[in-house]
Amino acid sequence: QVQLVESGGGLVQFGGSLRLSCAASGRMFSINHMAWYRQAPGKERELVAVISTDGSTAYAGSVKGRFTISRDNAKNTVYLQMGSLKPEDTAVYYCNAQERFRDATTYDYWGQGTQVTVSS
Repeated sequence: QVQLVESGGGLVQFGGSLRLSCAASGRMFSINHMAWYRQAPGKERELVAVISTDGSTAYAGSVKGRFTISRDNAKNTVYLQMGSLKPEDTAVYYCNAQERFRDATTYDYWGQGTQVTVSS
């Protein structure tokens, strides 16, 4: 089992910055990668950024160059630094951890979500 607790959401003005944190605990040794997703009202959940155990990262095109995902392995914490925020970034942001088993099957863990609202 893995537990994920997000923090850092809130209200920010257009062009502002915000940093989200995701503190993970539990069976971390089998975690394949961690990621941030977001879901806006009436829309499907979408991948924002992902970071692998080797530190490699990938981003959605809509946030590339504005958001940065990073991790502190000593603290089992993943961060999402968001800059140049736009109203369309408004969403509930979810932390995700994917566990990979020996048979190559995977299981996704999710945090409770944190609201980010960008005012125009």
